[in-house]
Amino acid sequence: MSSIKEKVVKIYAKYVVWRTKRWSLNPVKTQEKVFKNLLKKGKKTVFGQEHSFYNITNHSEFSNLVPIRDYEKIKEYVDQIVDGKKNVLWPGKPIYFAKTSGTTSGEKHIPITKESMPFHIKGSVDATMHYINETSKTEFLNKKIIFLQGSPVLKTKNGIKTGRLSGIVAHYTPAFLRKNTMPSWKTNCIEDWEKKISKISKETIKEDMAAIGGIPPWVIMYFEKLLKLSKKDNIKSVFPNFNLFVYGGVNFSPYKETFKRLIGKQVDSIEYYPASEGFFAYQDTQSSKGLLLQLNSGIFYEFVLVSDMKKSKPKRLTIKDVVVGKNYVLIVSTNAGLWAYNTGDTVQFVSLVPPRIIVSGRYKHFISAFGEHVIGSEVEKALESALEQSLLKVKEFTVAPMVSPKEGLPYHEWWIEFDSKPKNQEVKDFEKKLDDSLQEINTYYKDLVQGKVLKKLEIVAVISGGFRNYMDSEGKLGGQNKLPRLSNDRKIVDNLVKAKK
Repeated sequence: MSSIKEKVVKIYAKYVVWRTKRWSLNPVKTQEKVFKNLLKKGKKTVFGQEHSFYNITNHSEFSNLVPIRDYEKIKEYVDQIVDGKKNVLWPGKPIYFAKTSGTTSGEKHIPITKESMPFHIKGSVDATMHYINETSKTEFLNKKIIFLQGSPVLKTKNGIKTGRLSGIVAHYTPAFLRKNTMPSWKTNCIEDWEKKISKISKETIKEDMAAIGGIPPWVIMYFEKLLKLSKKDNIKSVFPNFNLFVYGGVNFSPYKETFKRLIGKQVDSIEYYPASEGFFAYQDTQSSKGLLLQLNSGIFYEFVLVSDMKKSKPKRLTIKDVVVGKNYVLIVSTNAGLWAYNTGDTVQFVSLVPPRIIVSGRYKHFISAFGEHVIGSEVEKALESALEQSLLKVKEFTVAPMVSPKEGLPYHEWWIEFDSKPKNQEVKDFEKKLDDSLQEINTYYKDLVQGKVLKKLEIVAVISGGFRNYMDSEGKLGGQNKLPRLSNDRKIVDNLVKAKK
């Protein structure tokens, strides 16, 4: 029998779906409204004055006057805000800085304003409401829920609170979930990820857990700890009512079989696409592929074909210009004061009305040492296909080029941590399946292999816990940190070797 809370939530869920349809079925009009509102606010800022916002009336003028920037190029403005200056990128000051790891600039400080913060919360709530409306499943609302996230402890500099995005979001747990949510505040504040997972496992093992959220590799770590503590065979034996997994930030496909084994049954899932720069998309239905792009959340989106990015003035498309199946770099202007900001993510549309996307990878994460330009989504698809033809299960992986082998042709080197130690022949068989799949997906790679420029890929079996050790050695264990799927150099795998030793 449904509780009053469940009945109220179901009514609210219907309203959320109705509200979403109003803007998602009118994507162009929705984005035009957001664009105008952002420009109106931006005119009064230092950035707006320097880039002649008063003269901008349309997207063409905006793209001419406001160049695409990544964090390194917008950092000079962010540094002014960190130092206490107002009205730099957005009116007033941000209420938070979300800290995240950078490339050349070290630690990044992404501003979050009073206008942008509500949408970081709204996205996850709306995703949950869509799930409830579609499935009528509300039982989890009256049971325990856990989100594996960064510490909510925030530091303050010049009046602005600073911390990891997931830690900031922890301060905004919706009222209807607050009583049910774990872990305890004290446990959530533990900085050391290994200690935190251990404490969370002890704290939750006896609870009636119904929904679990987090980045897949860290949830796997939690599950393994629970099974070790409980001496049970699977998670369904620990949490019989666990039926909903919420995740974001990485493609779930490579982890699917490992999750199935660890849990011992199939569970529903909801996928998010959150980032420090904004909550970009969420899974709005269980029956269609892709994530609903949030066009009505204070973010104006531009899209640049990956093939155009190296041009001095790449063509910048809006929602009215995109087509299904093309690979675009995601550019955003936000109500947190990021203007024509290169997220570094690549996306593909699977539907235009409503606008649904898949995250295909990172623009800078690819292998093209020989002109093949293999991207993240392609290696993930190749792995998924190979796993479907094999009994092997994968916990984690990354790919790097071997440009100068001691002998023979160069090749792609796949560093894979298997669920259990495979036999040599199993690895060889898997190599063939993997290479066949990648050749089928990427014709450039196929041409290079068949043309004897590259030899077929090779697998390096990583020791159990090898990737965990590597992330720990880099200070990136837990939280929102994700392992790059591939890179055009060997920095990651060389450090993997070091971490292994």
